[in-house]
Amino acid sequence: MINVPGQLAIKTIHGRNGDFNVGRLATSIGEFVIKNAELDQYAEGKYDGDFIITEIRPSTYNTSGRMVIEIRAHLGGMTLSSIDPLSRDEARRLSPQEVDPIDEEAQAPVPVAAPAPAKAKGRKTRDPLVDTTPFGTEKAAKPSLEASAEEDDTALFGELWPLGDIVKLDPTVDRRVLRQQRDRLGVLGYSFAPLSQDWHLATA
Repeated sequence: MINVPGQLAIKTIHGRNGDFNVGRLATSIGEFVIKNAELDQYAEGKYDGDFIITEIRPSTYNTSGRMVIEIRAHLGGMTLSSIDPLSRDEARRLSPQEVDPIDEEAQAPVPVAAPAPAKAKGRKTRDPLVDTTPFGTEKAAKPSLEASAEEDDTALFGELWPLGDIVKLDPTVDRRVLRQQRDRLGVLGYSFAPLSQDWHLATA
């Protein structure tokens, strides 16, 4: 693990799994591709600061009939000091042909799961079309849209719910979940503060 000053250029790509970000970190020891999940929270731009690199390794993926080999670094943390917009040339150099890390993970071989145990015989399944409510019993009212939305948010944010005025997302959760949390925070009126690396509720 090393801590080096550098500049991280982040580009947003619109993919079939939603928007995702890829980065290139330029440092005195070399230039590296960065695909940490937490980058998906950031706006496109150039970020100066100090970066903790925990791993440097070659990585390959297939796209458009070609195999791409890149030197990738994994960040264990960063302290940012300034932000600048990307120029057109800089945005062009960050390839728009990048594969979504979710699709990369799907390309990796998945271990074969053990077969599910056979269901016990003799147990009848209930027909969902048959009303088995006892006579004289009132059916439970359907949950309201607000209650349903709150249940969805509780499931989406887990231990972070209920949300405070400042929210820091856990970058170790599944990438899809992190993107859903990012998008939902935007709907709920939060904005991302890159220097403090957390979400702040906009005040009226």
